[in-house]
Amino acid sequence: MRLLAAFFVALFASASALATDGNAGRGEEIYTRCLACHALAHNRVGPRHCGLFGRKAGSVPNYAYSSAMKKYGVTWNEETLARFIENPLRTVPGTKMGYAGVKDRQERADLIAYLKQATADPKLCE
Repeated sequence: MRLLAAFFVALFASASALATDGNAGRGEEIYTRCLACHALAHNRVGPRHCGLFGRKAGSVPNYAYSSAMKKYGVTWNEETLARFIENPLRTVPGTKMGYAGVKDRQERADLIAYLKQATADPKLCE
């Protein structure tokens, strides 16, 4: 029983460490890879990122999501976003996001740290 409890403590600690271990400055550099399809404040080929955290997947108004993303049903937070951007096509089969993903854990943490910071800035999300 203690071993199981220790496992869950370690699991949740590693998930929450994702948000605290990210470097937003490095994440901003990584975000340049996303700019071909995404922007912070407006929809492009992909949906806008402002308002991402706490938003239900597939719910940005005036964006044509795949039916797979509409049905995905998660609310975006550090953990759900990390899982998705690691391998979008495996996480949501049928998604329109044809990007292979961000395989490096630290890069995912950095990107998420940047997105949390940037999407909370009203000047960037006007």
